[in-house]
Amino acid sequence: MSEAEILVSGATGRTGGAAIDELLKMGKSVRAYVRSDDERATALRQRGVDIAVGDFTDIDDIRAAMEGIRSAYFLHPIAPGIIGAAAYFAQAAKEAGVTAIVNMSQISARRESASRAAQDHWVSERVFDWSGVPTTHLRPTFFADWLVYPHFANEIWATKKIEFPFAEGRHAPIATDDQGRVIAHLLADPLGHEGKVYPLHGPLEMNHTEIAAATSEVLGAKIDYAPTSIEVFKDKMENLYKFPPFLVQHLVEVAQNYRDGVFAGTNDAVEKITGTPALSVQQFIANNRAAFA
Repeated sequence: MSEAEILVSGATGRTGGAAIDELLKMGKSVRAYVRSDDERATALRQRGVDIAVGDFTDIDDIRAAMEGIRSAYFLHPIAPGIIGAAAYFAQAAKEAGVTAIVNMSQISARRESASRAAQDHWVSERVFDWSGVPTTHLRPTFFADWLVYPHFANEIWATKKIEFPFAEGRHAPIATDDQGRVIAHLLADPLGHEGKVYPLHGPLEMNHTEIAAATSEVLGAKIDYAPTSIEVFKDKMENLYKFPPFLVQHLVEVAQNYRDGVFAGTNDAVEKITGTPALSVQQFIANNRAAFA
């Protein structure tokens, strides 16, 4: 393998990809941990990124990817298996002499969470803490990117409605690009961030009526917030989007958490860590206007 010092898992996803973009801008030597050596891995390799292939079910693959690494980013999808994956990742990091881990958790990660995924994230945080490898936990609120996921963006543009079961709950949407910048800066310079838990928010707390208005302003088309019930949302996820049961159970509980204020709040953590403020909803929509074509 190359002389890469920073390992990024989830490298072909949104936060991992954004982190790699920022790290390359900073002139850092990066290794991507990917599940398959496909065209996306080839594109990363052409940008000077070292490629390690494997998944989170084989500790030997993870250990090989950690060789020579100084800091590493852990990202697991919302799917079963995160606790074992965290244990393998932490142990491989410890064996390789890695001195910093950045762990992507979520704002609803709590011991008492009714979401199995959120509770597993909380336990995974504890696994990293027990490992002794200095770890920084990131707990983002809802991503601004929810608005541009193909499932949702196509429906929003077709119906001119945002139909989520969030009642009048509030949050400060945060873009994955901003999260990627945070991840990159923590990986590049982890000193002083060891053991910290950072909630990540966008710059302005909003409800979905306000988010719809901001989206309308940028797109030049009237978008309304049409709140739906959690039951209707669950049916749509199961029968229209065909989401797996584990994800559906998580999102149902998240919807109630949102109504209860778990996702609310704002802060300037993005600016403090990266030196640049987080994107507003308007800026994010403008940057991703093509999603609504």
